[in-house]
Amino acid sequence: MPTIKHHGAVQGVTGSCHELFIDDTHSILIDCGLFQGAETSGSGASQNQLEIEFDTSAIHALFITHVHIDHVGRLPYLLAAGFNGPIYCSKPSAELLPLVIEDALKVGVTRNASIIKACLERLTSQLIPIDYGTWIKIPLMSEKAKTTPTSVQLKISRAGHILGSAYGVFRVTSQVIKQQGKRYHDVLFSGDLGAPYSPLLPAPKSPYRADQVVIESTYGDRNHEDRSTRRTRLQQSLEHALSDSGSVLIPAFSIGRTQELLYELEHIIHQNKLKQISHTRSGKALNWENIDIIIDSPLASRFTRVYKSLEHYWDKEAKKRIKAGRHPLSFEQVTTIDSHENHLQTVDYLKRQTRPAIVIAASGMCAGGRIVNYLKALLGDERNDVLFVGYQAAGTPGRDILSYHNKADGYVILDGQRYPIKAQVQQISGYSAHAGQSDLLNFIKRMRIKPQKIHIVHGDDNAKQTLKGLIKLAHPECKVVVP
Repeated sequence: MPTIKHHGAVQGVTGSCHELFIDDTHSILIDCGLFQGAETSGSGASQNQLEIEFDTSAIHALFITHVHIDHVGRLPYLLAAGFNGPIYCSKPSAELLPLVIEDALKVGVTRNASIIKACLERLTSQLIPIDYGTWIKIPLMSEKAKTTPTSVQLKISRAGHILGSAYGVFRVTSQVIKQQGKRYHDVLFSGDLGAPYSPLLPAPKSPYRADQVVIESTYGDRNHEDRSTRRTRLQQSLEHALSDSGSVLIPAFSIGRTQELLYELEHIIHQNKLKQISHTRSGKALNWENIDIIIDSPLASRFTRVYKSLEHYWDKEAKKRIKAGRHPLSFEQVTTIDSHENHLQTVDYLKRQTRPAIVIAASGMCAGGRIVNYLKALLGDERNDVLFVGYQAAGTPGRDILSYHNKADGYVILDGQRYPIKAQVQQISGYSAHAGQSDLLNFIKRMRIKPQKIHIVHGDDNAKQTLKGLIKLAHPECKVVVP
């Protein structure tokens, strides 16, 4: 029978990496992500968190659920360790993955163009983009024989987390399974599941059946607000934040969250163009249609271009807006900052508070990226606001800002220096790209043939244990394990 080893996302929410053993000599790796925050045992990813510390000799293929760095960040090290098998992912992920890996190499490894080029060429040569909803056969080769009596098929389905995200079902057929009276054994890896009604993306749908499931639990202990409520909260939070002419900083990951926020902001502006929300230092009134929205991330702008080119993967609502002549990801209020020089000029401009603005910049947990310079410059001014719209892992500056902003002497450490938190801090949990507790439970509930075993990963201890208890309550016949 297939067995599973977990190489990440078991002590927290990052570093997703799981190995499905078909037998003793054949395995398939699912994701190969980077550890982040406190899970790196330090302020950043050290060499031993990047290197592949597990045996790779049995791995015959890799399946990438989606291209967030905590699911793909160690991929260059897997290639360096000698992995030369096929890398399966959805077609949109195949377009996005080289951009993510190129950026990861530049930020964390090297800026040597020839090394980066060689890595990307190797990556693309091994990439196999696959369609949603179609079974493909994964070849399992042996040194002693050209084929193996065990066969494995993979089918991916939309996960609704970011563009291209997928959960995968591996259908394993073997003599051992047949001897147990079964035709096959289906193992599902959820990757990250999205919340229903997320902007741009169709909601994930449960498969008909699964024998074994590895499921994420990032929000296993809580639910999100519904779409209408969170959009209203986003608008109210921004209007409150901008009312005193300060700037609003929104830390957001370059892929997924940035595009969702743009989509929602376009709708808010479309509905409220002439509604006054702020004023310049000279007293000139500013309506929603006058507010500058700054996207300060070259990577985010590249991702946004790819998102626009793949609009046939968008949901019905988004396609309807396009047909109506609207441009949900490239409307006139948006300014994109590309060069580092323009980035520094923008930071200085906002520090002088000549005009309020909404700034969306990476990284989502404030652990590096251009958002850090904005925080250094603007955190000390109480007119400014920081608006968190995603999960903040323990040990990240984002978590520290959330934890200490309401203390009299609250501060955060950025690049080794202490910065007081005078700005207002808000959080809207409804904009998480992850499924909430009820969504995770419904994903299992809606399977017609329920799994016999569920592995709960990718969550803090309380989230995992809470979800485990609720699954056991709903499905007492199922074995639930927290690795």
